[in-house]
Amino acid sequence: MNKNTSTPIRRGRPPKIARENADTKALLIRTGLETLTEFGFSATGLDTILKKAAVPKGSFYHYFKSKEAYGIALVDAYDSYFIAKLTHYLQQEDVPPLERIVNFTQSAIKGMKKYDYKRGCLVGNLNQELNHLSEEFKIRLMQSYTAWQNQVEVCLNQAKQQGTIASHVNTKLMSEYFWIGWEGAVMRAKLTKSNTPLTLYTEMFLRALLT
Repeated sequence: MNKNTSTPIRRGRPPKIARENADTKALLIRTGLETLTEFGFSATGLDTILKKAAVPKGSFYHYFKSKEAYGIALVDAYDSYFIAKLTHYLQQEDVPPLERIVNFTQSAIKGMKKYDYKRGCLVGNLNQELNHLSEEFKIRLMQSYTAWQNQVEVCLNQAKQQGTIASHVNTKLMSEYFWIGWEGAVMRAKLTKSNTPLTLYTEMFLRALLT
């Protein structure tokens, strides 16, 4: 009778997957976003992020040539996420335009509450560190603001067409004003650990559209 020479079934924990087989770059991006929406880019050492992600420094430089290149990649990722969020709220055709803006701000308030007002806007946080950023970095931040302003401007134009806001409102300027004020409200909300600055700003912004 022949002996059974088949490989025995391995029991217990599955074999470990090598780090090289994991999506290390995505892990670094996710960890960076979690860290830098709470802490500053300049103040956060690369070692802090690598330790949190459990990624060796050699692997980091395989994907990013420098900390600045990493920072710009984080802005790219955050911008993609944020544009998708704005699109979701501001392009809902079955919802009145101004109500869409309120829905977006309420969602943002809910998100800040979830993290006890410790996390804010990555682009807004970086805007506080301009003296330490290169021109390329600054240009990338401005591109994000411009894209976000365009989303609000489209929404305000629809409100004007429907007669919801005053006909004399300059929607281009008001869309820029929205983000200038909103970023300030986010910073104040982090300081006070309260949604009051966000709610107050939203209310005053909407009133300005109706006068």
